[in-house]
Amino acid sequence: MASGGRPEHQAPPEIFYNETEARKYTSNSRMIEIQQKLSERALELLALPEDTPCFILDIGCGSGLSGECLTDNGHMWVGVDISPHMLDVAREREVEGDVLLGDMGDGMPFKPGTFDGAISISALQWLCNADKKHHKPAKRLHKFFSTLYSSLARGARAVFQFYPENSSQVELITQQSMRAGFTGGLVVDYPNSAKAKKMYLCLFAGGATQQLPRGLGTGEEAGARTDAACSARQRWKEKKPLKNSHDWILQKKERRRKQGKEVPMDTKYTGRKRKTSSFWR
Repeated sequence: MASGGRPEHQAPPEIFYNETEARKYTSNSRMIEIQQKLSERALELLALPEDTPCFILDIGCGSGLSGECLTDNGHMWVGVDISPHMLDVAREREVEGDVLLGDMGDGMPFKPGTFDGAISISALQWLCNADKKHHKPAKRLHKFFSTLYSSLARGARAVFQFYPENSSQVELITQQSMRAGFTGGLVVDYPNSAKAKKMYLCLFAGGATQQLPRGLGTGEEAGARTDAACSARQRWKEKKPLKNSHDWILQKKERRRKQGKEVPMDTKYTGRKRKTSSFWR
């Protein structure tokens, strides 16, 4: 992508993602598919315990597309985004996570050890810009990573899918994350493909020494690991009820009850598909 076409060069995120752009972004089927794939890969890199619901922080959550992936995998989440219009769309879509307005560069306002992990899709590169006179990218990145480190449980991971503009941005981001106490590094999927190449920053918040995952498309070992992960994901999908089915709706309503939200009563008509009426003329 040419630098002039990058969103972060057109306006600050809270201005670029206005009401029109927020709704267009969320209604674009191609964008939804991309977000889903990126979120699933980030969740895979988090390496959370199987069959154990976790509490996840979604940084730059937007309208909740990545959060839906967390919900579908049985996790609870809180999302932070700088665009009020994106969050308005998330609330209209009734996402199951809690969302709040916040600037990554101002730090994460959570108590120490709150989250079991964190993901971020297509947001981290925005911190490399100085959108205001007092913005210093290095300081904002350090503030963000330092407060994120504190908010994660020891041994937890944070995975960022991002689109760096150049190698200098990669170095700046990586350097500030390590200064904040994280270990880890870059995971690059399909590094030899211009179209399929994706970059993830996989960080570890203390705890026991962890091995950095291998990127997809980087060798036989990666292929074997990916096949195993795909098999596990397929087994999970086979157990998962079909979206919008009776069982799926009941599960969603039960999750909302546990969150203290008011939901309609369950009846034998819940999730029933109504037949379309036809009239003779």
